[in-house]
Amino acid sequence: MIEITTSSLAKVLNGKLIGPEKPLKGIFTFLNHAKPGDFVIRHWIDDKGVEIANKKGVSCIITQNPQEKAIEIAQKLEIPIIITPKIEIANAFALKWAVKNFAKDSLRVVVTGTNGKSTTTHMIYSILTEAGYNTYTNTDAQSEFNTLIDPVVANQLAEFEYVSGEKIQALVIEVSEVQGWLDKLMKDHAHLMTAAVDPNVLVITNVGLDHIGLVNSIEETFNEIYRSLEAISSKNESGKSHDNGTNNVYAVLNSDDQLLIEMGDLISKDKSVNVSFYGSSVNESLSQDVTLKTDGIYINEKIFLKMEELPFKSKHFIQNTMAAIGATLALNIDFEIIKHAVSSYKPLERRFTVLGTDPLIIDDFAHNPDGIIATIKSAAKMCKGVLYIVFAIRGSRGEAINRLNAEALVNGLEDVDYNLIVTSSAEAVDNLNTVKLVEKNIVLNTLTEHGFDYVFQENLYPALNYCIGSAGKIDTILLIGAQGMDPASKVLKKIVKDTN
Repeated sequence: MIEITTSSLAKVLNGKLIGPEKPLKGIFTFLNHAKPGDFVIRHWIDDKGVEIANKKGVSCIITQNPQEKAIEIAQKLEIPIIITPKIEIANAFALKWAVKNFAKDSLRVVVTGTNGKSTTTHMIYSILTEAGYNTYTNTDAQSEFNTLIDPVVANQLAEFEYVSGEKIQALVIEVSEVQGWLDKLMKDHAHLMTAAVDPNVLVITNVGLDHIGLVNSIEETFNEIYRSLEAISSKNESGKSHDNGTNNVYAVLNSDDQLLIEMGDLISKDKSVNVSFYGSSVNESLSQDVTLKTDGIYINEKIFLKMEELPFKSKHFIQNTMAAIGATLALNIDFEIIKHAVSSYKPLERRFTVLGTDPLIIDDFAHNPDGIIATIKSAAKMCKGVLYIVFAIRGSRGEAINRLNAEALVNGLEDVDYNLIVTSSAEAVDNLNTVKLVEKNIVLNTLTEHGFDYVFQENLYPALNYCIGSAGKIDTILLIGAQGMDPASKVLKKIVKDTN
């Protein structure tokens, strides 16, 4: 294990060391999980937190915001405390340190972009697992570990062998395209985390608006995402190879997004980055490794998977599938292994998940404009009757994103026979996801301004109960939204139980 000292760590974090110089022999972790010798990263810590760290035997505390008597207590207890100007630098270093110590020789993939990151990441994970690699991923159904603004992933990498009994052979890391803390942009998040992982392959799914307030234009989002490409480019200018011994670095980009075509043109000037595209066949002038045609997915103009062999046929799922195929092709995974893993793939929860068939009930995590429009259009194609939509407002995310989401509903439902139910899911969310009055008003007023009919229910249970009671057997029910719709499957089971 690569050992570090408190002074060397403070230097690399551009931080100030308060307390003794000492070697550090534990792992980077968070306070609740810390064991004797570990070094804890916390955005802020107070005197009570320092006392907890002392009882746990923590060897060092890294923080951006020491509060109350934290420094005084740390000095009294002789616990080194490093104050860093940006906590994201500490978390990026923790990730880099964990990769070097516990996954040095692994194949590594980073997935970023606005939509489809989790599904793409999980599918790549499934393919690599099918290929026999002991694979780690930070993606889960609730997207709890993909923010990388704390040391959870670094901790999980350090404990992987202990938990699984196997060394890490492959990493698939989902990186948020934009990240912030307390409504402030953590600039260059995608760059910092991509550089920390040092991937063989970087996948970018698309560029769209989501984190309004942190970024306020598509240009700002473009710049944040493009920095992830620069992360795999800059280190190769000196001819430096990967820790796993490979020299080739691949960028796998979605050609159905014009902004990613522009990114590909920009980064292709660096000859050390191999750019490959995936997308529909409309871009005939663009050389693509993975292409969607009417009868299926093609690789280098040869049919690879027929449409009937795909487990799901929605547009965004197929794009995620092509991204995963492109990434694993770049890693030289056997064609037959990729084909079998894709055709037998079981998706994450709330990724166009079918919860019922009579009527058809689809649950999807669509939570930003592009995702909402794509999901509605996919569901509408499957619908034989009326499309019933239960839409959860995004709580505590501001007026801007909720206005855009409401406008996306309007655009997605154009020329669709629909019945719309809007909910705040008031009884089903925590205080971090509570819908504020201004957020509810902006959604409902936007729908009204566009002449759209809707039913509003404050709570999720009556919203779903109304929908289930209204829809016929030939109709389709689409449940969309972020945290506000997460409990929907459990609520539906309760409705069925109450009905019976």
